[in-house]
Amino acid sequence: MKYVVLGSSAAGVNGVRELRKLDKNSEIVLISKDKAIYSRCILHQYLSGERNMEQLCFAEQDFEQLYKVNWMKGRSCVGLKPREKLVLLEDGEEVSYDKLLIATGSHTFVPPVKNLKEAKNVVGFRNIEDMEVLKEVAKKAENIIVMGAGLVGMDCAVGFLELGVKVTMVEMAGWLLSKQLDERAAKTYQDAFEKQGIRQYYGVGISEVILDEEQMIREAVLTDGTRLPCDYVVVTAGVRSNVEFLEGTGIETSRFGLLYDETGKTSDDNIYGAGDVSGTSPIWPVAVKEGIVAASNMAGVPRKMTDFFASKSTMNFLGIPSMSLGDVNCGDEGVTAEVKETKDSYKKILHKDGKIVGAVLQGDLAYGGILQQLIARKIDVRKVKKPIFDIDYSDFFHIKENFEFYFDEA
Repeated sequence: MKYVVLGSSAAGVNGVRELRKLDKNSEIVLISKDKAIYSRCILHQYLSGERNMEQLCFAEQDFEQLYKVNWMKGRSCVGLKPREKLVLLEDGEEVSYDKLLIATGSHTFVPPVKNLKEAKNVVGFRNIEDMEVLKEVAKKAENIIVMGAGLVGMDCAVGFLELGVKVTMVEMAGWLLSKQLDERAAKTYQDAFEKQGIRQYYGVGISEVILDEEQMIREAVLTDGTRLPCDYVVVTAGVRSNVEFLEGTGIETSRFGLLYDETGKTSDDNIYGAGDVSGTSPIWPVAVKEGIVAASNMAGVPRKMTDFFASKSTMNFLGIPSMSLGDVNCGDEGVTAEVKETKDSYKKILHKDGKIVGAVLQGDLAYGGILQQLIARKIDVRKVKKPIFDIDYSDFFHIKENFEFYFDEA
């Protein structure tokens, strides 16, 4: 058996680990455009100088030897021949496979803003090359605009702040982290950023950038007519899956990215997918789990993506910890929202028909473990006769005479 893995980020690296764990002897080939393994989740710490390249690495120092993997570094995949089971590389080389894992991730998408694609002073926030550019930008730029106030946009703003650079954030949604937080929780961060001197514009986008004769952005025009001085734009608002090389192969994709089932299998029985390449779950824990599950099935050990709550995010910006689970802004009929707020913390839980559909914790995350157990075990919170924020493990875990714990769904 010969396994080929495309991509050396969370899904690909953990896929390699799982393949070697389950199959001690087969050949494993890792192909990646990146020449090093590094975590994109903490790139802002590389920008700020908190970590060096070695400290960004989440793999073992002897990764290649430990997992007996042939790593083809700095190589891009440009095509695929599924019938012949061949991966096509940009230099014309073809690599054969028996089972293939596509974990090629995503890339920055430059939105259709007038003049933006023509501009020279615009960059994304996706890879180490972007960080090298931004380190130089931080030394001289005075008016940096960050497009997007999602997790990546927040990382970018904090990274610059550590360098003493104050940026301007522009976000189409009504508040920052609109996918992870409700308006109340978001306001805590917005107020904290404002105190740090970061300007923020919500509910608006950039309609146009004004270029000088050298194609450099000098001003940004917002959709409400506001004009902002600008000498650099960092795009964090959108990404696109790296699936261009699949065009014409017959491998099914959607408008978001690669399509695969809960085992990781695509429309081709010998090809699997995992991570950001799906365009649906762009968070690290999901990518890790998908890589492991896909690799397990590639190696003949059945496994499904059914044992965790996919929409989970934890964050800590400016010393304010938060956790988000599920849909925290769910307004569906029959959904009940319960809130508990103190001077230093904010908690909200949404449930429908007794099952938790979303929750946000901010300031104090101690209740997070119980929440995740309630969600994972699909416990009907209506059956627990106490306020939802007072539930503890003893309400759904019990102890046998031999002191073993057990769960009684009834």
